[in-house]
Amino acid sequence: MSAGAGPDTPLQQSFASLRSGDRAVGAGVLVAERLVLTCAHVVNSALGRDRFAQDTPGAGDPVTLRLPHVAAGRDLTGRVVREMWVPPRATAATNAPVRPGQVPYHGDLAVLELAEAPPAGAEPAPFLQHSYANETIALWASGNPLPTVRAVPRVSAPPWIALDVLGGAEVTEGFSGGPLWDRARQAVVGLVAAVHHAPEPAAPGALPTTMYAISVPAIEAELPALPPSAVPTARRGVQQLLTALERVLQGREAVLACEERLAARLGRPSAGPAADLERLVGLAVGVRRGIPELLDLVRDYEPPSAAGYEPHPWPGHHGAREDWERLRRAARTVRPGEYLTTRQRRDLSGLLAHCTRTDPRTLLERVLPHAPELPAVAGLADAMDALEGFSSLTGAPVPPLLQGVVRVSVEESAAGTYPSEDLDAWVERVGARSGVDEAAVSQFRADVVAAAAPVRAPAPSLPGTGAPPAAPRVQVELLPTATGRRFTYQIWTLADRRTHRLALVRDAEASSEQVVDDIRRVLRTEVREDPETALVEYFLPAAWLGLDVDSWESPDGDEDGPFVPGITRRVVVRTTERSRESYAGWKQRTAALPHAKRLVLDERHTDRMVARAQLEVHRDAGTVIVCCPPHHHGTLLRQCVQAGVHTVLWHRAEHGAQLAQDLLALVDGAEHTEVPEVVRLERAKAMAEPESTTHHGRRLSLLYDAPDHRPPQLAPDAWVLTQP
Repeated sequence: MSAGAGPDTPLQQSFASLRSGDRAVGAGVLVAERLVLTCAHVVNSALGRDRFAQDTPGAGDPVTLRLPHVAAGRDLTGRVVREMWVPPRATAATNAPVRPGQVPYHGDLAVLELAEAPPAGAEPAPFLQHSYANETIALWASGNPLPTVRAVPRVSAPPWIALDVLGGAEVTEGFSGGPLWDRARQAVVGLVAAVHHAPEPAAPGALPTTMYAISVPAIEAELPALPPSAVPTARRGVQQLLTALERVLQGREAVLACEERLAARLGRPSAGPAADLERLVGLAVGVRRGIPELLDLVRDYEPPSAAGYEPHPWPGHHGAREDWERLRRAARTVRPGEYLTTRQRRDLSGLLAHCTRTDPRTLLERVLPHAPELPAVAGLADAMDALEGFSSLTGAPVPPLLQGVVRVSVEESAAGTYPSEDLDAWVERVGARSGVDEAAVSQFRADVVAAAAPVRAPAPSLPGTGAPPAAPRVQVELLPTATGRRFTYQIWTLADRRTHRLALVRDAEASSEQVVDDIRRVLRTEVREDPETALVEYFLPAAWLGLDVDSWESPDGDEDGPFVPGITRRVVVRTTERSRESYAGWKQRTAALPHAKRLVLDERHTDRMVARAQLEVHRDAGTVIVCCPPHHHGTLLRQCVQAGVHTVLWHRAEHGAQLAQDLLALVDGAEHTEVPEVVRLERAKAMAEPESTTHHGRRLSLLYDAPDHRPPQLAPDAWVLTQP
């Protein structure tokens, strides 16, 4: 049975079903003529072994699989390629076993080599990096289209992608190892690995099921011996590339030599004497990072310069320098997101793994200060992937990617020579091979060093920036039970804008006092609160924004007395339930902050339609005062979240015109970033006046999704991890 022509034909031609007897246990995807990529735990299941078994299956452990859309009833046999067996492990650098419930973990990849050629109609799948804007689908192990899952990537949490499940079948065992298919871009963007299921019964307002997939960069990093994957056939710029190559590669011998070498690099068969320019370009266009490999080979083919030895010569008799520049521009048109060869990308990733001082978000802000919207990144390697897709700005001789690596090198040099010196050498080598003037790179590095030097000397600040250190943040991802009186949660820390770190997980139901006690423990052991006290952020489902988390305190159990975060720390409420629509509103209101107005929603606006209309009319309102009877708070708060409002101030018990005026006066004249501290001081003043029972600081609450506040890598889903 051959797959019919349709939007998912490349997926169907490459989809593999791994089996244990007559039962499908997982999936895989054809990545080369006889190679099938899947998860290691799927292979273990197919062989009847423990899911997380570490030892490599031997030649006597054949795996049965099928290509259900190509030859439904035909069993094929595959054996694990020893050098491409990467079992699950807890951390990137060790082989420690995975703890139950731990996410994300590393590895969990395997490649099977088929004993014979696949049936006619089978084709390796094209691969691309995932896009946050595109919906993806995943097929169950059998390949049947009915139990298809639809999901949208939410965030990159290397080595995984977290996706919100939008609909389709329930994510159960059998999806693992299968390709995550981006229908719009016609490419595989990851390998399904795991899922979080909500507990039974699910709490009101529980988030959608979250599915996890191993990202394409993680697959490439874990399996360096895997042949480069195919990519969707490019159309734009191919004719420009052919024309440019005709001027640079003059003569049949040059074309034949480059085609043979490129085929060897990409693990594809060479056409030999039948090769021509179209075959050469088609080979490069059809493989991930094939275009950078082609440029690298064309440059290597050039003879030494007539002026003497030059380690990275400009093209000589095959084309003038302007022809080379034309070739590079055409290459960027064909593959705008690919600047590096596979080896260059892997070398850079290895160096960045040792870098701990550079914040990826700050790096993007400094390299791309005028970008209309910066991509969400979860690490330095992720940031470099983003920078790789940006072309050099007008008048900027150093590409954004190299600018980013130079900035990382300068910041890391403060901690020692490694990997700073190796990063400098990498920039020198890649820049020279890419035609970037060495003097321009040296001047850019000198400018970065000069700009950073005055900052480091006089005061503690973020390395390489002019800003003072950001206050550390403690983020509590809270999942209430149905009663709203017991909770499971995890606590993250973030200091100096570095990556988030999971500090504590409580998967057994606990009281609010225990939550606060654990926050105090994390503050004492994980956070150095100098020079500014930490900000405590509670993440709640939208249905639970009424929980008075900002007034919680710990028991009076030690000599310090009870711990009340809302008084001694700035405490804000946040929610991760922002849809694509609400995020668009959030961005619009953020852009309007310099001249934003403040809006009051009172008892006149308790009808949802009226509230929504008010928020639509005042789309530049960045701060909303909710002042209505408490039983209407939930409705108005959800409307604010849906409309993208990032700052909402309300009193949990009182309302009325006078209170609305008091709260407006409270935030009047305060910068947006000062609002959490203003609210904290009001709470403290109310506590300092025990004789006053009417001070508006009592039970004052703040929802605060500020422009610089991004949620942790993994949103607050349930805690039971299953392997689909």
